[in-house]
Amino acid sequence: MNIIKIEKKCHLQVYKRNEIVVKKASGKYIYDEEGKKYLDFFTGVSVCNFEHCHPRIVSAIKGQLNDYMHVSNLYYAPVQVNLADKLISRSFKGKVFFSNSGAEANECAIKIARKLDSDKARNKKRYEIITFNNSFHGRTLATLTATGQEKFKKGFEPLPVGFKHADYNDINSVKKVVSEKTVAIIVEPVQGEGGVVPAKKEFLVQLRKLCTQKKLVLIFDEIQTGMGRCGEIFAWKVYGVRPDIFTLAKSLGGGLPLGATIVAAQYDGVLGFGDHGSTFGGNPVSCAAANAAIDLLDEELLKNVKEVGRYFMQELLKLKSKHKVIKDVRGLGLMVGVELTEKGAAIVKKCQDNGLLLNCTKDYVLRFLPPLTITKKDVDTTIKILDKVLKSVENIRFRPLKQSGRRLPS
Repeated sequence: MNIIKIEKKCHLQVYKRNEIVVKKASGKYIYDEEGKKYLDFFTGVSVCNFEHCHPRIVSAIKGQLNDYMHVSNLYYAPVQVNLADKLISRSFKGKVFFSNSGAEANECAIKIARKLDSDKARNKKRYEIITFNNSFHGRTLATLTATGQEKFKKGFEPLPVGFKHADYNDINSVKKVVSEKTVAIIVEPVQGEGGVVPAKKEFLVQLRKLCTQKKLVLIFDEIQTGMGRCGEIFAWKVYGVRPDIFTLAKSLGGGLPLGATIVAAQYDGVLGFGDHGSTFGGNPVSCAAANAAIDLLDEELLKNVKEVGRYFMQELLKLKSKHKVIKDVRGLGLMVGVELTEKGAAIVKKCQDNGLLLNCTKDYVLRFLPPLTITKKDVDTTIKILDKVLKSVENIRFRPLKQSGRRLPS
């Protein structure tokens, strides 16, 4: 039976899958069962930042498999401890909690913020968390409520209380919703699912100042922006604005499931024994992959992200001057969005037909999340395909009507 038919028969239909049956993925490319090659400029939603099956990551995974796959968090796993040490050494003094996904990493951050005032009476306890319209933080009930897009919430009511939303890049809208019950603010340095919208530096600076003044916890959701995607190991380093807590997942595990919540020293004692946990959190095999992945993030690779990212933006802006369907080009590092004047699903499909994989978010925004190792030549290939596809779309849209031979009435 055809694999697509089997999937439709036995899998919950919660994903709109592209009709590619993957046989192999290696380097910058995915290969389907018919042998067709695709340049992957989406990397599994920024999971495979270091290409598919990077030899050093694969070697680390195999090495750990030879020792053990799982021993539970009731024992010390050196590979896990080493990864926590690397994350702290490349961020700030504090502690790490490992989980399996971005949503879980954000749940941990939310629980820490909620637990802060646990010794206070309920009517005095701070518990409200401010997030932003157009944001995305996960699909658990709490992170779904934190998410600032109503389409994800329909049908799952009643949702947990204690979340308020403000407008992104608008500090005055934040100040309007801060109250004596506010305990934290969660923000994405670049809104990914929200259409690849970077934060303005002054906005994040103002958020930091507000949180310091009001004694609020500033949390950065770096699920999509972290691990070199924006030109530094973490996006907060690009902006020069340090959060109190930040979360990682996606590319952290080098292709395997892994999430992390990094907590500054002043909050590392908020959760005690039994307050939180995860059976598979910090799985040794995933941590081995992550150790290899983080070691790949050297200055040379980060320099490539910045240089090729600038070149990619430059070439996309040239396309914008040629194609009326492009409304805006924006991004940070190699997290790039192209906003269109019409829905982008058909363009994504045509690019796929031409051997290029990308994604459309918010219906109108083409999202590019290529491997951090791409070259200017890879960008040129992408631009050539996108140019060809946009021309074909515009030719259909603006094709002149054939004359019928009859004169129009004067």
